[in-house]
Amino acid sequence: MFTVTAEFSQEILAPESCCSQLFALLGDKVSFPNEVVYNVSLASFWCQQEQELAPSCVVRPSSTSDVSTAIQCLIGEKGECMRTCQFAIKGGGHMMWAGAANIAGGVTIDLAAMNNVSVNAARTVIHVAAGAVWLDVYSHLDALGLAVSGGRDSNVGVAGLTLGGGLSYFAPRFGFVCDNVVNYQVVLASGEVVNANASSHPELFFALKGGSNNFGVVTRFDFRTFTQGDIWGGSVGYDISTKHQHLEAFSRFTDANNDDTYAALIHAYAWFEGQNRWLISNTYAYTKPEPYPEILQAFMSIKPQIFNGMRITRMTDLAIEMDGSNPSGDRQVYVTVTVANNLALLSRVFDIADILLKPLKNKHGLRYAMAYQAIPTCVMSHSLASGGNALGLDPEDGNLVLIFLDISWKDSIDDEIMNKQAGSFLKQVETLAASSGMLHKWKYLNYAAQWQDPIAGYGHENRERLRAASRKYDPGQVFQKQVPGGYKLF
Repeated sequence: MFTVTAEFSQEILAPESCCSQLFALLGDKVSFPNEVVYNVSLASFWCQQEQELAPSCVVRPSSTSDVSTAIQCLIGEKGECMRTCQFAIKGGGHMMWAGAANIAGGVTIDLAAMNNVSVNAARTVIHVAAGAVWLDVYSHLDALGLAVSGGRDSNVGVAGLTLGGGLSYFAPRFGFVCDNVVNYQVVLASGEVVNANASSHPELFFALKGGSNNFGVVTRFDFRTFTQGDIWGGSVGYDISTKHQHLEAFSRFTDANNDDTYAALIHAYAWFEGQNRWLISNTYAYTKPEPYPEILQAFMSIKPQIFNGMRITRMTDLAIEMDGSNPSGDRQVYVTVTVANNLALLSRVFDIADILLKPLKNKHGLRYAMAYQAIPTCVMSHSLASGGNALGLDPEDGNLVLIFLDISWKDSIDDEIMNKQAGSFLKQVETLAASSGMLHKWKYLNYAAQWQDPIAGYGHENRERLRAASRKYDPGQVFQKQVPGGYKLF
């Protein structure tokens, strides 16, 4: 195992020196500006802001051992000595703000080459390397008649989604994505490789269920699988004149989801450059091969329908369809808020989004979307049954609604106004919900803006548990100080 000498570790190294040391250890797994592998890595980030950052080098490990070598090189023998060797960790690269998984002038560890998946002999667990995307997982499992409670977009990374909690079409049946992890393989700041599960390093196991990149580099996720055949799903578009019918149906669905956990829904409102009215676009998944189940009839009966793509299919197909509606390469800002399930409140939230859209309508490449997603108490109950997670949700909170605003555009000159409108939306919705006692503290990390604090939304007790795990497994605070991306604990 690589160990940096004391003399070397006490140097204050420029990023170029860090890259030179890494190259000496890992050879062509380290790439530099204008090289093909380097350029491919940057282009693979989802949002334009991340693509624009230029690290001094990119490390593309092919094994857990490579990751361990890279981490030991970057921290030196004493983690506090080489703080100028800052680095970022990229799984799928789908986060929507600059610096989340990339870094300017530092070292980006891109796990994309570690994308293998395999199922154990009993077909009860799938082992997923940290560079895989959900397409890798579903294409493997569909062929076996299996599934996992995983992401809904084929090109989203397994690592980031899972470490942020993870929403899934299967969440009403099996909980958040992180609730279905039975083991994490992790490279700690020391370079040591450990397995975190219910019986080995349980504090770390808990912390990784929503604690993001604060504890080490997860190199493999082991998920619990279940038998799964065809699914009835797809997207349906509606005229905006049906908004009130949809909001009524959505509010009822959020409560009824506890009684039929096979149903999942994303209820979205979208505005695109060049159009002069909103479009309602709902994505449905019923995780049985049963068309038009009773729980979704209120939506299916709404007319007129602009398009209807409902079909019997498999998860791979649904995930690819979702990715097609989320093109890469645009500038992005997301904000998220969680509220109680209340029809009047949900209606007023749309009104806020509509007003804030007005000065943006002529911006180049505008895609402006606001969506509601049900978080029924059954999802939280599954979390408790699987040993709990760090998210801070409890069935006693009642049925909740996760709201997010997603704005994408083409030109950096519009960054200021886009971020301003997103911030105004968040402030107004939080103020409105809080005034009626319907604001919930939880903020879904994977939808949060850079300036939001989702870790605080986990509650004081859980944040302190995460901090205690950080002190134990990263005593030099490498992942708090040398890894600036993500949401920090301190």
